[in-house]
Parts: sequence; structure tokens; C-alpha cells
Amino acid sequence: MTVETQTTPGAAASGTGSVLEIRGLHVTVGEGEDAKEILRGVDLTVRAGETHAIMGPNGSGKSTLAYSIAGHPKYTITGGTVTLDGEDVLGMTVDERARAGLFLAMQYPVEVPGVSVSNFLRTAATAVRGEAPKLRTWVKDVRTEMQALEMDQAFAERNVNEGFSGGEKKRHEILQMRLLKPRIAVLDETDSGLDVDALRVVAEGVNRTREDGDVGVLLITHYTRILRYITPDFVHVFVNGRIVEEGGPELAEKLESEGYARYVKGSTEVAKA
Repeated sequence: MTVETQTTPGAAASGTGSVLEIRGLHVTVGEGEDAKEILRGVDLTVRAGETHAIMGPNGSGKSTLAYSIAGHPKYTITGGTVTLDGEDVLGMTVDERARAGLFLAMQYPVEVPGVSVSNFLRTAATAVRGEAPKLRTWVKDVRTEMQALEMDQAFAERNVNEGFSGGEKKRHEILQMRLLKPRIAVLDETDSGLDVDALRVVAEGVNRTREDGDVGVLLITHYTRILRYITPDFVHVFVNGRIVEEGGPELAEKLESEGYARYVKGSTEVAKA
């Protein structure tokens, strides 16, 4: 089933800023007889200034979509296209995608022993920009963003994600996004494992990025609680590897009260047919 994104009142005007376009995307995991199709024809357009929420039950393929966009080698693209401002994303290496302006906040950020947060952030900024940021300006920017995310300045000298709590890991992901200033930010279950206070802080970081107006946000979640803090322009219901319904913020409220059962049942019936 193909569902096209419709422009709604209050959404960012099209034709300006960056555009991520996904058309007919099919993705498998595994090889040979063990290969399993996860994405079954995804169509989605994310424009600068828009926030899209991808919602669906566990195992529906939401994270596969995120990692496929980012270029994770575990996933094999078997059909479809992904472009950013007309450029073929699927033909880019992972680092080329980052330099092009794609950012992924991971659901389970990995530890990087022996590398401090400050060194990691500056190295990442240098790789994305093609040159090292001026040290005085950079230090000021890092301190400002850390303060906004209610992070102790000593955090910068800790090893990346080593011994971090769930909330610290997610704040660090948002800190990266704020400093790297991507064109399209894909946030994979950023609300996972957060308490109420951490959720508020993380959401405020995302909202500051949205206010910049030149970033498109793709927010992946299966809970509606983060949408109480971040109001999406579009909500997409993701079931069985495809988008099965779209709408505005009101669709999230509907999912809160009704759940995903009818979508899962309908998707199963279509698959059997």
C-alpha cells in the first residue's frame, strides 16, 4: 500500500531548504535462504522545517528504516531510492551521508572507550565540515549547548557513552545534533528509557533544532508521550514494513486511545491475500 505525504496547514512551505525523498524502498536483512524482507515499499518525503513522526508497534521496521537511511551494512537495499536534495544517498558511504547533512540519533548508542566526549564531538564536526572548527568559538558553543541540555561540564571529559545512564546517552545524541547542525535528523526512539525530566530536556533540545527552521526531523517512536513535548506536522503509522496511514497530530491521539491492533490485523490480511 502506498500512501503519499499530504501538505497540511501549518506545515513548512515546500520548495525551500533540503528535501529527503524515499521512494519504493525495499530492504532485507540476512543472506541467501535466511534473508528476510523488512521494508516492503516505503514512500516518504521529509522537508526542511517539517517534523514527521513514524509510529508503529515493535518489529514493524521503524528502526530498519532509520539505519537504512544512515547506511548500516547489516541491511541490504533490494529496491527503491533515497535522495537528499536530488543526490543519491544509497550510493554514498556512511561518512559521505553525514557530510551531506544526514544525522542519526541511535536507539542504543555505542560506547567508545578511550575517546572523550569533547574529542569525539570536535572530530565529528571536523569530518562533517571539512575543517576543524575554531577552538574558541567551538568551546563556547559546546558549553552553551551542554548547559541547555542540563549537562555538567565535566561530562565533556568522560569517555563516549562509557558508564552513561540512558538519559545521559540520549542527551549526548541531542548534543551531537545541535553541534553538527544536519539538514535531516533521524531520531530513532530517542524517548526510549528516559524518565520524565530527561524526556523534557531531550524534547526541548529537539524543539530548539526545529525552531532553526532549516532542519527536517524524522522522529521514530512507538509511544505518544514524546509527542506531548514535540508536536509533529505529520504522523505516519508504520506496520509490517510500510506506511499504512498518515495524518496530523490528531492521528497520534487516536493511536494513544486505540493502539495499533486494527492496523496490524489489516496488514496481516493484506499479506495473506
